[in-house]
Amino acid sequence: MELQINGQAVQVEADPAMPLLWVLRDLLNMTGTKFGCGVAACGACTVRVDGQAVRSCVVPVSMLAGKAIQTIEALGTPAKPHALQQAWIAEQVPQCGYCQSGMLMAAAALLETKPKPTDADIDAAMTNICRCGTYQRVRLAIKRAAGLGPAKPVKKRA
Repeated sequence: MELQINGQAVQVEADPAMPLLWVLRDLLNMTGTKFGCGVAACGACTVRVDGQAVRSCVVPVSMLAGKAIQTIEALGTPAKPHALQQAWIAEQVPQCGYCQSGMLMAAAALLETKPKPTDADIDAAMTNICRCGTYQRVRLAIKRAAGLGPAKPVKKRA
């Protein structure tokens, strides 16, 4: 079957019931998308499908024909990081970092539909779980990326 991943047509041979997460990780060696829970609860596996945040651990690959899939690998580059990636660094969001690719993809979907999100918009869209509890920093980073300015001065951590 042919999938559209990060702007490119990709041929994969997979069981139609195989979740997208495992197609990405096991068949295409795209390991930026993480496995967390396997039941769409945590959001570590979030990618964008036609611009919408989707938990890839529960979406069968057969449902994705003709749809545009974007993974964390295509969000930005080291030479030209996405505004969210820059804001994530500025606000020192990651601690362990495991959930961050899913968080970034959910945030990118949010900003595409709501370029100037309110706190309520952010809370509604960001349902990903962060074991380290960086939710306040995530909110600050999203606001920064949206051009709402830094919500606090950037402080260096000791």
